[in-house]
Amino acid sequence: MKLEEFDYFLPKELIAQEPIEPRDSSRMMVVDRSNGEITHNTFLDIENILKSGDVLVLNKTKVIPARLIGEKSGTGAKIEVLLLNRIEQDVWEVLIKPAKRLKIGQKVVFGQGMLVGELIEVKDDGNRIVKFQYEGIFEQVLDELGQMPLPPYIYTELKDQGRYQTVYAKDDGSAAAPTAGLHFTEDLLTRLQEKGIEVLEILLHVGLGTFRPVKVDDILEHKMHSEYYRIEPEIADKINKAKGEGRRIVAVGTTVTRTLEALSKTDSEGNNFLASGEGWTDIFIYPGYKYKMVDVLITNFHFPKSTLIMLVSAFAGKELIFKAYEIAVKSKYRFYSFGDCMIII
Repeated sequence: MKLEEFDYFLPKELIAQEPIEPRDSSRMMVVDRSNGEITHNTFLDIENILKSGDVLVLNKTKVIPARLIGEKSGTGAKIEVLLLNRIEQDVWEVLIKPAKRLKIGQKVVFGQGMLVGELIEVKDDGNRIVKFQYEGIFEQVLDELGQMPLPPYIYTELKDQGRYQTVYAKDDGSAAAPTAGLHFTEDLLTRLQEKGIEVLEILLHVGLGTFRPVKVDDILEHKMHSEYYRIEPEIADKINKAKGEGRRIVAVGTTVTRTLEALSKTDSEGNNFLASGEGWTDIFIYPGYKYKMVDVLITNFHFPKSTLIMLVSAFAGKELIFKAYEIAVKSKYRFYSFGDCMIII
C-alpha cells in the first residue's frame, strides 16, 4: 500500500489558526457508511445524531505546558526542549532544537536556574533523554516556566491557553490535545447524558508522533510511536455490557479509537471484548484493518499522507473518506486541530 494513495490537496488558508467560539458551533460533516451519503451540520446537531443507549467514549488526558525555552549552560545559546514522555520521576524523553548544539553531559538552564536539564542519552530515532533538577514539585515548576505546545502548523498566538484543552481534561501527560474533543461543552455533555447517552472516560497520553510525517513509500514499513494508555476495569465492563446489548460505541477522536482497538480481544467463541489495563501501544490502523470495538467515530480533518487519515480510511473506506475530504475542501471546512469535524456513522 503506497503512501501516495493517501495524499490530497489542501489550501493553506483552510488550516484553522484559532478555535471557533463557542466550542460547539463548529461545522460537522456527517458521513454515512451504509449508503455513502454525506451531509452538512453543526456540532450541536450531534444531539440528534446520537441515540439513547449510545456510549460516548472520551479521552480524559490533559495537555501539559511541555515547551520549555532555556539557555545552554556556559554559552547562553537558546535551546528549546519539548517534553514527550516521562520515563521516570525526573527523566523525560524529549525533542531538542537545535539538537546538535547539545551533547551528552551538557546542561540547559531554565528560569535562571529554577529548572536544569542534563542530556543523558540520544535515541536512535533522534529523540533525547534528559534528567531534570529542581526544587519543589516538578508540575508546579513546569506550570511557571512551560508553554503550551501548539502544533507546528498554528502560527498565531493562542490568547486562552485553556482552548487547547478539552472541558473534561483531567490527567496530565499529553504533548498534544485530543482535538476531536475540543468541540464539546459541559452543557452539551450534560444534555447528551439526559438523553440517555452513556459518557465514559479512558486515557491515552498523546505524543508528538501524531504530527510526524510518514517517510516510507510503503506504509507497511512505517513504525508508529508508542503512547501510554489506561482503561479501568469498570469502564471496560460497561463498554462490554453495551456491546453485548448491541448498543453503539462512539469514539471521540483517533486517540480513543486507537486505545479501544488496541485493547480489544477475541474470546474462544469468536466474540470481541475490551480488556482493561495500562501500558504502551503502538497500534497502526490502516485500510484492511477490521474494527472490533468502535461503531461511530467523531474526528477532525487530518493531514495528507498521515497515519490518522489512514485510520479513518480503514473505518469508512478510503474511497468514501477521500470523497468527503474533497467535498470538505470545496465547501471550505476548517482543517486540523482548531478546525471543523466529521462524524462517521
